Amino acid sequence: MPEFEILHKDLMGRIGKLRTAHGNVETPTIMPVINPNLMSIKAEEMKKYGAEMLIANAYIIYRKVNLREEVVKEGIHSFLECKMPIMTDSGSYQLSEYKDVEVSNKEILEFQQRIGSDVCVPLDIPTAPNVKRERAKDDLEVTVSRMREARSIIQNEMLAGVVQGSTFLDLRGESAKRVAEIGFDVYAIGGVVPLLESYKFDTLVDIIMASKMNLPLNAPVHLFGAGHPMLFPLAVALGCDLFDSAAYAIYAKGKRYITSDGTRKVDDLHYLPCSCPVCSSYSVNELKESEDLLASHNLWVTFEEMRMVKQNIAEGSLWELCERRCRAYPALLNGLKQVTKYAWVIEKYDASTKKHPFFYLGATSAHRPEVLKYFYRLNRFKLSGNVLITATVGSKEKEVESGNYDHVFSVKPPFGPYPVELAESYPVGQSEIPAEIDNEAKTVALQNVLKLLELNKGKAKFVFLYDSSWEGHPLIEEIEKYAEVGRRK
Repeated sequence: MPEFEILHKDLMGRIGKLRTAHGNVETPTIMPVINPNLMSIKAEEMKKYGAEMLIANAYIIYRKVNLREEVVKEGIHSFLECKMPIMTDSGSYQLSEYKDVEVSNKEILEFQQRIGSDVCVPLDIPTAPNVKRERAKDDLEVTVSRMREARSIIQNEMLAGVVQGSTFLDLRGESAKRVAEIGFDVYAIGGVVPLLESYKFDTLVDIIMASKMNLPLNAPVHLFGAGHPMLFPLAVALGCDLFDSAAYAIYAKGKRYITSDGTRKVDDLHYLPCSCPVCSSYSVNELKESEDLLASHNLWVTFEEMRMVKQNIAEGSLWELCERRCRAYPALLNGLKQVTKYAWVIEKYDASTKKHPFFYLGATSAHRPEVLKYFYRLNRFKLSGNVLITATVGSKEKEVESGNYDHVFSVKPPFGPYPVELAESYPVGQSEIPAEIDNEAKTVALQNVLKLLELNKGKAKFVFLYDSSWEGHPLIEEIEKYAEVGRRK
């Protein structure tokens, strides 16, 4: 039986079932970070928020002798009084922050085995962004070597293989490929926390895609350190399945109030814009005075957003959620724009038909995978005789010219030309387009008209009619090379 079963898909996102020694976990999901030294919220209490799996830092436990002996004796689950699956980290974050850890890769892996971790993590070398290539390459070699060692040590428990390579995309791809060749139960993309802290979401998109394109599809992917809910829709759309979050506690300590589209200082709040159990039961002033209440709110809103992501995957509307969330923050919008550059990859995994209609929400929608998929399918139209193509926007869109034509096409931004017989088919017929359409959508639509004309050049005679909403678009001059063009009254 496979350890990871995919139940639903949308874009590159998926709802899956991960089987562990302590039960099944539905992904995508958040693993709250449990610090044995700072347990204001007990591990088992995490269930009420929606947690199905936790993550703890094995190195923090290991370096304290008394704590280490206690956890070895009891096991990590008994020690934390938790029956949920627990993943343990190796101390790589401490290595990146403090440049040294007092443990070897072999020692920390064997320790994770002894305490009964459900998913063990090797001690990889996180490489910061923008280091010299030689440094990134050297760190990568050490990481891959440690991955091989880990695989020889851990054979009966689940093991994560970590992808590194800094911001060098070819090294990220190489790392992912080499780690995949070794073979792991979970794959993790590491070394991205500095990018998250500096809001370099466009670079993050590049790193995720360079990794995903070289990782197997039948295993979950963990994005280390990505615990803020505003990132979940984008990261899940790119195929990330597991996230770890210490943000709920760290932000509460700094008196910061998490929302699905950003973070607010709790001292600046006059009202609580949330209906979670905390915000429904306590006042703004009470939240300002209690770190525990603030941490609890942060957890509620974190898991609420992940449930929203899952619902959008199930109904086929994950892109719409990305559009809404990413427009709340300029850096996130940069990330979404970067995603459109990978539409050629994403469309291979995206469904051809969906339950949810296509909503046009702005210029990034013009480059969605569905639009590119439609572009690829234009070569299915083998035309001959007289062909009419009419371009209108708004109320005139469904009007069809009468005349002696063998084929009649309408043009709907951003898809472009479609046979009137397919007016009710997905995605063109099941799309909601504003009456006032932006120039990006028109450009993509006319590019697709040109594609259809070029594919059938010399095989059919084309007439292209357009209304005033298309007036002055430069691509109409290009269309005149292939078709008789006229303005529609």
